[in-house]
Amino acid sequence: LDWWHADRYCEQRFAQLLFEAQDEEQASFSRLLQSHHIRGSLWLQERDGVLHRPKWRRDHIVPVLVFRDKTDTKYVKVLSDFPALPAVTACAHLQWDTRTQEIATIFSYAVPVFINEFQLRGFVDEEGFVRFALIVHGHHSPYLPVFRADGQWHHFCVTWQQENGTWAIYADGKRRASASGLCAVGPSAPQAIYGQGTFIIGQDQDSLGGTFKEKESFSGNITDLHIWQKVLGAEQIEKVRSCWVVEQDLVFGWSSKALEVESTVEEVRAQFLCPGPVEECRVLEVGSSGFSYTSCLQSLPFICCYRKDAYWQLKKAQLESSSSLVGRVNTLAERTVIPENIFASDVQDMNLSVALGALDVLAAVLREGETPVLEPSDLLAVLQLLKQVSDVEVQEAEELEMLEQLGQYYVEVTELILEEKNIETWSSVSQVIGGPMAVVELCDRMVSHLAPLLTAGRTKITIQHRNVGLRRVTVKNMWFGFGSLQRGLSGAALRDVAASDGGQRFPRTTVGTAVISLALLSDYQEIGTSVRYRLQHRVQWMVIPMCVLWFLLHVSPDAGGMWSTAGCSVVTPLPDSTTCFCNHTTNFAVLLQLYEMQQRTAKEELTLQTLTFIGCGVSFCALIVTFILFLAVGVPKSERTTVHKNLIFALAAAEALLMVSELAKSNQVLCFTVTAFLHLFFMAAFSWMLVEGLLLWSKVVAVNMSEDRRMKFYYVTGWGLPVVIVGVTLATSFNKYVADNHCWLNVQTNVIWAFVGPVLFILAVNTFVLFRVVVVTVSSARRRSKMLTPNSSLENQIGIQIWATAKPILVLLPVLGLTWVCGVLVHLSIVWAYVFIVLNSLQ
Repeated sequence: LDWWHADRYCEQRFAQLLFEAQDEEQASFSRLLQSHHIRGSLWLQERDGVLHRPKWRRDHIVPVLVFRDKTDTKYVKVLSDFPALPAVTACAHLQWDTRTQEIATIFSYAVPVFINEFQLRGFVDEEGFVRFALIVHGHHSPYLPVFRADGQWHHFCVTWQQENGTWAIYADGKRRASASGLCAVGPSAPQAIYGQGTFIIGQDQDSLGGTFKEKESFSGNITDLHIWQKVLGAEQIEKVRSCWVVEQDLVFGWSSKALEVESTVEEVRAQFLCPGPVEECRVLEVGSSGFSYTSCLQSLPFICCYRKDAYWQLKKAQLESSSSLVGRVNTLAERTVIPENIFASDVQDMNLSVALGALDVLAAVLREGETPVLEPSDLLAVLQLLKQVSDVEVQEAEELEMLEQLGQYYVEVTELILEEKNIETWSSVSQVIGGPMAVVELCDRMVSHLAPLLTAGRTKITIQHRNVGLRRVTVKNMWFGFGSLQRGLSGAALRDVAASDGGQRFPRTTVGTAVISLALLSDYQEIGTSVRYRLQHRVQWMVIPMCVLWFLLHVSPDAGGMWSTAGCSVVTPLPDSTTCFCNHTTNFAVLLQLYEMQQRTAKEELTLQTLTFIGCGVSFCALIVTFILFLAVGVPKSERTTVHKNLIFALAAAEALLMVSELAKSNQVLCFTVTAFLHLFFMAAFSWMLVEGLLLWSKVVAVNMSEDRRMKFYYVTGWGLPVVIVGVTLATSFNKYVADNHCWLNVQTNVIWAFVGPVLFILAVNTFVLFRVVVVTVSSARRRSKMLTPNSSLENQIGIQIWATAKPILVLLPVLGLTWVCGVLVHLSIVWAYVFIVLNSLQ
């Protein structure tokens, strides 16, 4: 077989083409070749560390025009309106008839004012080469050799442009001839090729659309003729040679519906193996044990090989198989959809109709759920069938109705085999198939088949079944929602596997989001581009996530590859999602470390909301009573009472607004206003808690500032600082200020730091103040104890010091706002949430 069919043959059997033998393997390898009487060249797999994308060839089913003999009657007319062509490229696949050496006309284009307007002619020379000559405006290029007359298929392109009369001839992807000045008349520049002419394949027109001569007619086979009104570059010609159509400036695309075929010209449909972007593949020269490269299209012998651990897993699955799934599928289909022994049976190519029927039956059997868990042999059989379906060639326009249904069945089968109950099954054959990520590669092949469904009126296709979907727009996009692929990776492949990035290791990681696969297409070929994406976490996590991509490996661990952060970075980490940037397209996910936040039930959330409302109510009432007592009882005016009254007012206002904030959610303007005032008063409350700390500090450390100056500073800190913070936040983040679901700052953006940042600073300062106050208090208590009771026991002195420590802590914790430190711990346990509510209700 050729390299691509040999590679596919091995892949269908969960094997790989032979790698080059290591030194210690040479003896056994030589005996293997001798036992099979293999001589000459043998196909080899490339020994790359990472297989970014396997070599891939596609069978191209096309209409082929057969001109069996040279006659003056056989012709094919192109039914297309040609515009004026200041530049032109014509390409086709050609099989030359080597029985004659006479000149043959591949195509001719004639207009009323000039019969030989644009023409390509050729003949076989004495050395066995086919020589081509290009004619434009009746001017003839020299006949130049382009490819051997070997009876094989060859691809050619001819180009010409009006500027300087530049022309070129390409054969099999390589430029064979080029020059300028074709059809230049005197000093004047060449004219464009005239439009509205007649294009004939296989004959030279001596009059417009007729008067053919047998000796100038074409004999051979031709297919895939395309014409553009521009000069294609070498890279585009290589794509066309590989059967990819360049759509831009295409004047005529190969289609039997756009041809008028004379009755004696045979038109057949043939399976055509397109030349791939890689011309040469690696081979082992058996006699010399050396390595070389040869054309991938050659038919050479090959050997499929298994790694030992993969072979034994495959053998075990085969021996333990009950074939229950296979039997039910074949019984329901009333034919053999899946062979009983899939490893020994030949794998046949499928057409679209057979593939649709096979997946329909398979999906129906899997949907029944009679077998709770797939056997290893069942999983392998399903994957083999999915591989066959992904190789189906779609050509016929009337089959497009079935194509979308095929995609739906494909996605459904993929979802069913990725269910969590099959995790152990995936693990049991992980060495054979490389883990659940093998499904991503199969789906990537399948999604390419959706291209014929895209039209000017239908620019997007989406096929989804629960947690797996395919989408094809200008990009090729797949997603695997949590509950399918991730459970397989986390349960089987990533349980003890760490993500790797060069020398850095990230221990204890798991897939925490959907897995997505993305590729950008141009003329059906992938092109490189950067991508920015955002993935929702399946739960909330405490640690920084990692944006990763998946590398497929030739020689791989159970997962079939590895996660890597190469080229990817975290843009915005949020509690419920992560935004990533990667400088290329591939398979993406977000890995999270295994420190999970405790999830609360709806009942627990309701309990917390109720306690918060009650606690705020109790605190509000206590604050109001305290404020009234300060005013009514006539407490002597001092720095302390003034600071207390401002703190009480700010805290009471904040808690009053908090209790009514839920009522303002329905009104956008009112909710925004409530959020701004909540921000202001809570910020003011914390600022006055900072002032409380500064006031305590002034009693401990000598401060060279008068009381009047201190009070001005305190008012600026207590009210001026919050006003500035809220004002700056509103000015810079007006449209991102309010959260979506409640009247508070938006935690999904950096706005929340306009509150959290200053609060953390204030708590840090007040913690230091409390520490100094406790140190001074304990020191004073020790001196007082020694002076008043010098002969007291050690236990009594320790008790006095403990009380001296506990008293300021108990009194100053709520005044300095240090009970809010519990808010940092609420995500660890719901108990901390209850403690936080109770302590702040008592503040």
